[in-house]
Amino acid sequence: MPSRTFRNSAKLLSANLIAQVIGFLFYPLLTRLYSAQDFGVLNLFLSIGGILTLFATADYQYAVLLPKSEKKAADTVRLAFLITFGITLLCGLSVFFRHPIARLFKAPELSGIYPLLPLFVLLSASWVLLNYWFTRRERFGAVASYQVTQNLSNSLFKYGAGKAGWLRWGLAVSTVAGLLVSLLAVVLPNKAACRPLLRFGKGWRSAARRYVRFPLFSLPRTIINNISCNLPVFLLTPYFGLREMGYLGMGMTLAQRPVSMVTASLCQVFFQKTAKDVQEKRSIRVFFHKVVFGGGLAVAVAFAGLYFVLPSLAGWLLGAGWEATGHYIRLMLPWLWLTLIGGSLTFISDLFQKQASMLAIESVYLVLRAAALTAGILWHSFTLAILLYSLVSAVVIAVQLVWFSIIVRRYEKSLSASA
Repeated sequence: MPSRTFRNSAKLLSANLIAQVIGFLFYPLLTRLYSAQDFGVLNLFLSIGGILTLFATADYQYAVLLPKSEKKAADTVRLAFLITFGITLLCGLSVFFRHPIARLFKAPELSGIYPLLPLFVLLSASWVLLNYWFTRRERFGAVASYQVTQNLSNSLFKYGAGKAGWLRWGLAVSTVAGLLVSLLAVVLPNKAACRPLLRFGKGWRSAARRYVRFPLFSLPRTIINNISCNLPVFLLTPYFGLREMGYLGMGMTLAQRPVSMVTASLCQVFFQKTAKDVQEKRSIRVFFHKVVFGGGLAVAVAFAGLYFVLPSLAGWLLGAGWEATGHYIRLMLPWLWLTLIGGSLTFISDLFQKQASMLAIESVYLVLRAAALTAGILWHSFTLAILLYSLVSAVVIAVQLVWFSIIVRRYEKSLSASA
């Protein structure tokens, strides 16, 4: 890995590590203040908000890294912010339907925190866009600062709310407050970097036409992927209840979410590096193979050791009664292993304009995952549902890696042909 790429990766991964350590320090405190049901409601809120955030960015954040011109990149960010404000207004209107939405999931507690959703979507989408703007300008320190600040403020707010006895609203209000604080903490010191985004003109219209494939193909793919990842929350909550989903949600928080944060950080840096290599007609084969095979071996060894200690480790860390969380994480290990490898390379489909093919893969992915969870529901087994979900996910990611390898091989052949 080139030294510059290594330094940028190290910044983001170090920030991720610090952020996760903060979380691990606070979760034993939070699980002794809040019940599994409280966390189940929060997971449902975050799942809904996560999907709406995707609509709010329309996936234009990925286009920010593509143009050589700084002005065209800024036009793309401004376009995405216009969409964000529109979706936020629609989310505000959906608050009037919060009670039917809560009844749909058999979670009446959701209606109490649903009014926070528009603000959650606005803050989350704003950071997604600024994140890629900072990445383009190689301000990885700002990105790292956000990750640490967000986790620290979020955890402190949750702990304070729990100690004050605000258990019903505490987790959701603290999440939104943490987003606001971390966003301000990064934007204010980097006002100069954000200033080009304030020069509104008509350039956003040409950006909308130039990168129309992102909302047309990349956005549906991303939405399908997000729904697919949150499918256990949406499908299993009405059948198995918020308490069981609280245990699974904590497992997702301690395992799947850190994995997603790490892969997102690596994907940002790798995307920026590889996009430059492709623009300058340089080989990317060796880099691709090091990520897949080197990273895969290291993670496999670590996960093999974790398998045997997870249930008892979860009980020790989170408190008596939370051993189920460790059991569910253990079922997800094959999926998490391949996610760590494949998740950092998902930019390849965007880089080589293969969004339509990726959309087809994600659609099949969603159907297979839904079938896996449905089998668990029909057999009245929450454990079977999670096991099948994990195995199906692992198989599909393996297929994606093979496809990425084919794309890279074709690119390398085109370089040889033009040499």
